[in-house]
Amino acid sequence: MSQDAETRAQQRENEDPEEAIRPMPLSALLIAVFMVLWAVVYILYSEPLANSRYGDQRTLAELSGPAPGAAAAGGAVDGAAIFAAQCAACHQATGKGLPGVFPPLDGSEWVHGEPRILANILLHGITGEIEVEGQKYQGQMPAFAQLSDAELAGVASYIRGTWSNKAEPLGAELFAAERKSDRTTPFEGGAALKALLEKGS
Repeated sequence: MSQDAETRAQQRENEDPEEAIRPMPLSALLIAVFMVLWAVVYILYSEPLANSRYGDQRTLAELSGPAPGAAAAGGAVDGAAIFAAQCAACHQATGKGLPGVFPPLDGSEWVHGEPRILANILLHGITGEIEVEGQKYQGQMPAFAQLSDAELAGVASYIRGTWSNKAEPLGAELFAAERKSDRTTPFEGGAALKALLEKGS
């Protein structure tokens, strides 16, 4: 390659990059400083941060609140909330249950019948065969003795007065009385529940 050709080739090449320092423009720096100073002054002279418009100021305890269905001081128990939390998964929000698996509460003779039986079902649970509205169910219902008497009365009253059920509500005193029994195991099906009334205990 001739020297002229080599020189022309070199002229076509880009120059190697070089590191250069480009400081921030003075105008941009002044704007940034002004914005920071304005923000500080605004915060110092604005309303207290406790103002509700600056966000939710509730504590964790206030947000968690009482347990579902728990009564506030002097307040009523929310039986619907207890049902939704403890019962609806099996008996469904409609109270219809699941055919052949979980019996219905809507229209159930065990729900709108003798209050003592319903109280004992909730306190002690059931295992074995039970007939509801002419259909037999074989399974197990857990006890809910961990709930207070007021909570049990609340959920019992809810299911007795909801859907097509029109029975009267139950009081906490019924559950307090039935809780005193020496039973520690679930009832063995519907026959054992019926026997409860025959024995009167």
